[in-house]
Amino acid sequence: MDDARDARAIQANAVAEYKRILSDVLELLPSGTRKRLAAALGKNRSFITQITNPAYSVPLPARHVDAVLDLCHLPPDKRQAFLDAYHRAHPRWHHHAFEPPRLRQVGVLLPDLGDPASNRELEALVRSLAQGIGRLALHQIARAAQPAKNRKSKKETPS
Repeated sequence: MDDARDARAIQANAVAEYKRILSDVLELLPSGTRKRLAAALGKNRSFITQITNPAYSVPLPARHVDAVLDLCHLPPDKRQAFLDAYHRAHPRWHHHAFEPPRLRQVGVLLPDLGDPASNRELEALVRSLAQGIGRLALHQIARAAQPAKNRKSKKETPS
């Protein structure tokens, strides 16, 4: 029982450590970095606060590590310290350098529905749809980059 509690404490300390490193680096970057990071991950800025603040127990999901490292431009020593702490917090995780595709912003003209709440709802719906399409495209790119032997094979059935 004590071993399990000790393991959880070690993991929590390691999570707080990599968050502290990330938070320190973000403080030195230009304003707007958190907003760009949120946009790149398809998340809200509150999510960025949760994954960078050591006071929160929310870990940084593994699928976002490369994007965070890419956008935050950690110096080599901080990058290595971050990766070491992340690995201590998540021992089964292995860093595979992945070059995420560059993202670009696209503007869409929408009709004015005459009501601010309806306009916000429409914008959120369009944004959510675009982010879902983007995630699907990124998933397909990542899947195509995997060696064939690591992919699960699915037999296609005629319709």
